[in-house]
Amino acid sequence: MSPVTQRIALIGSGFIGQVHAANLAAHPGAHLALVCDLDAARAEALAQRYNARAGRFSEALDRDDIDMVLIASSTPTHADFLAQAANAGKAVYCEKPIDLSLAKARAVVESLAPLRVPITVGFNRRFDRSHQQLKQQLQQGVIGAPEVIQMVCRASEMPPLDYLRASGGQMRDQAIHFFDLLRFLTGDEVETVGALGAALAQPALRDFGDVDTSVLIMRLARGALAQLDNTRRTAYGYDERISVLGSRGMLASEPQAMRGATLYQQSGITQPCLFPDWFSRVRDTYYAQLDAFLRHLGGETVAELPGLMDGLQAQAIAEAACESLTTGRFVQVERLA
Repeated sequence: MSPVTQRIALIGSGFIGQVHAANLAAHPGAHLALVCDLDAARAEALAQRYNARAGRFSEALDRDDIDMVLIASSTPTHADFLAQAANAGKAVYCEKPIDLSLAKARAVVESLAPLRVPITVGFNRRFDRSHQQLKQQLQQGVIGAPEVIQMVCRASEMPPLDYLRASGGQMRDQAIHFFDLLRFLTGDEVETVGALGAALAQPALRDFGDVDTSVLIMRLARGALAQLDNTRRTAYGYDERISVLGSRGMLASEPQAMRGATLYQQSGITQPCLFPDWFSRVRDTYYAQLDAFLRHLGGETVAELPGLMDGLQAQAIAEAACESLTTGRFVQVERLA
């Protein structure tokens, strides 16, 4: 826990902004001081809920009593808010991706590098306890060198079409978490990626070049092969899992079920259902990343905390995957980190 309470401006009061606001209010090392949003009424409502003030983004930059800016606004605004906040000397927690354009994201990251301002990118899946245990055992050499990594990300229901239209597509919005997890878990880099995708659950996605179902194959620098399948809609709940086959066995971070008993009868076995949606499954990881960043600001070294270069490299994989979806060819991933 940080020994000093961080005074925080929250940028964005939509769904994810509201998640972060609740976590900030619950954390003993955080004080939600300011809420900013283009929708002034929505910002005011959220601010009142947590005894904060609503105001303009410029206030977050100008006020000496703001230590940190948490960017949870729409994706196209991330890079500009990030650059302004960091240049104002504020610590920054920025939701992923840094920008829809890899070139712009790279330019912003390069411009901020000399500032040495604390910045983390919102890859909260790193803070899933099951995934973290898998990483620890990999580091301990329990199964030897990784050879095959299989990852699954299957959301339970389609997000609204308006959200998908502005999201940057499945690779930048959904799969990017698993591009980051692959690097985080293995300590290795993706060299090439091949992707196949289709709009099976929501055909309207084809109108703006997106997919809702995809399968990717990746080769890592040390030779391991990885596979990721994504879908925006299942008929059975939220399904997230990772398995790693090594030279001496296999590790798996399995799908997690809601609490409940497994029923054994002569007619068959009935098990509890998976979490009904993605947020129910990952809710705690948002608080865990916030806590890790606040501890970092308090002087603690937090190894799993994702930084700007992690955000940039995960996006480079996403861009290569997008190119592969379009061309049908394996694409070399640009090494940025």
